[in-house]
Amino acid sequence: MSETTHDGAVAVSARPSPDEGLSRAELAAKYGLSVSGARPGLGEYVRQLWARRHFILAFSQAKLTAQYSQAKLGQLWQVATPLLNALVYYLIFGLLLDTKRGIPHEVFVPFLVTGVFVFTFTQSSVLAGVRAISGNLGLVRALHFPRAALPISFSLQQLQQLLFSMIVLVLFAVGFGSYPTWSWLLVVPALALQFVFNTGLALIVARMGAKTPDLAQLMPFVMRTWLYGSGVMFSIPHMLADKDLPGWVTDVLQWNPAAVYMDLVRFALIDGYGSEYLPSHVWAFALGWAVVIGVLGFVYFWKAEERYGRG
Repeated sequence: MSETTHDGAVAVSARPSPDEGLSRAELAAKYGLSVSGARPGLGEYVRQLWARRHFILAFSQAKLTAQYSQAKLGQLWQVATPLLNALVYYLIFGLLLDTKRGIPHEVFVPFLVTGVFVFTFTQSSVLAGVRAISGNLGLVRALHFPRAALPISFSLQQLQQLLFSMIVLVLFAVGFGSYPTWSWLLVVPALALQFVFNTGLALIVARMGAKTPDLAQLMPFVMRTWLYGSGVMFSIPHMLADKDLPGWVTDVLQWNPAAVYMDLVRFALIDGYGSEYLPSHVWAFALGWAVVIGVLGFVYFWKAEERYGRG
């Protein structure tokens, strides 16, 4: 638009912008723009994770391979470490403190080894999960991907490590008289439910650890306390049978998720570990823990998606 001034000059006035008066949110909506790093919807977040499933698997395998790359024995430490722990617990708790009460002698060794291996699965998933974000800030800040891929991949890494250990666990079971039966197939759903539980827990502590890195220093003490209260080295009902404690204390200890998953794997693999050692409704508790912690942990982690790696 132009007009002539009194001295004959032609002045050109700018046309009003069609975007004049629009807020930033309205401008973004008009031109299809979105905030960088904004949290996607829950359904879209799940879709993005599924699209990156190959990355999650490859990342977990790379971490597993690199874990003992500097050690002379290499990947053998994946089995040797829990075995050495089991040996220490056997010497201290089995022989010196005689915590095998209520468990036949020929059952106690596979009972103990199974408990150590299964609890280590949860323990390692949590300890790796608490550092999943804070320990990988370079990757988080450099690349755009669903951050939940990191704690999930660390839990998957621990599952793969457990599967290596299961070879030794089977040898222990057979060596102490527990031969393969159909009940051994129950190990599969038990470990699958435990993996879902572990992943949910890893997601919870990953978000907490991203905000408070010092949590990684505290978590080993928490896990050690959990280990001693979960019946790794002893049978909870038999150990507490002569204690002057309310009945609900035994129930709470038996229903804690670490004890539930250990009991299920022991029941599946060890002939002398019958249903009398299991709490009532044990499969319902195993499923409940997996669903509640798995879903809760995923949603809790997703809620802070846009904050990881900031600040």
